[in-house]
Amino acid sequence: MNLLEAIFLGILQGLTEFLPISSTAHLTIAGKVLGLVSQEHPEAWTAFIAVMQLGTLAAVLFYFRRDIVTMSVSVFRDLGQRLGGKWSAPASPETRLAWLIALGTLPVSVIGFLFRHQIEGALTKSLLVIVASLVGLAALLWLAEKVARHAREIHQLHWIDALVIGFGQACALIPGSSRSGTTITAGLFLGLKRESAARFSFLLSIPAVLASGVFELLKIYEMSHAGTDIFQLGMTNLVVSTLVAAISGYAAIAWLLRYLMKNTTMVFVAYRLVLGLVLTALLMFNVLQP
Repeated sequence: MNLLEAIFLGILQGLTEFLPISSTAHLTIAGKVLGLVSQEHPEAWTAFIAVMQLGTLAAVLFYFRRDIVTMSVSVFRDLGQRLGGKWSAPASPETRLAWLIALGTLPVSVIGFLFRHQIEGALTKSLLVIVASLVGLAALLWLAEKVARHAREIHQLHWIDALVIGFGQACALIPGSSRSGTTITAGLFLGLKRESAARFSFLLSIPAVLASGVFELLKIYEMSHAGTDIFQLGMTNLVVSTLVAAISGYAAIAWLLRYLMKNTTMVFVAYRLVLGLVLTALLMFNVLQP
């Protein structure tokens, strides 16, 4: 990998992480085209992608910094009231949102841990799986747009809603699904407004992406000491890609939230279908290998 490829991958990661078109799909396609995905050590590519996601995590943290500070202060304030004996005091909306995010993180945490070996293996780098996911979620997102009421705000979410959206996030462990795509789709099915579904999707991604990135950083350390040449991709390239992903990710968040205030997600449905068809053709004519 050279520096230009690192910058390209960072831009790709940042833009596609938050748009419902699957960052994993785009990065895997790019990695295969550029010859960066090792058949012998596919876990190295998984680790590289996961650490790049720390850049997009930084984008979320910075964009929603006021929300995060407000939630944190509210949680400690409400806990202090209860420790002070005011057990009947109602939780603030910000505290409720923080607990809903924690609850919604449980599905991806449990499923991700149980199937971590499959996630890191060659199956999740399969373009056949990616094609199926691209087309499958396009159909679900189209259906969600057709049946959605677009009436609910984030403060109207209940614990069951958080779990449903959380299971949607767990489905994003399948490459090609898209974390934002699955969670926004789930939110639309639950009647959320598009912008509210996207906002909760981004906030929900924070714990999962943080845990994934830190876990993969530890894996990189372990693999390097075990003799796996993960640094063939270049530590400098990883740092550059992560920084570029933070910048492009911030731009993607800002743009998507504005876009969804007035527009549907149908453009992303069309994009996923077109990409799926193009990939299918490339695989049929052996231009790309599964």
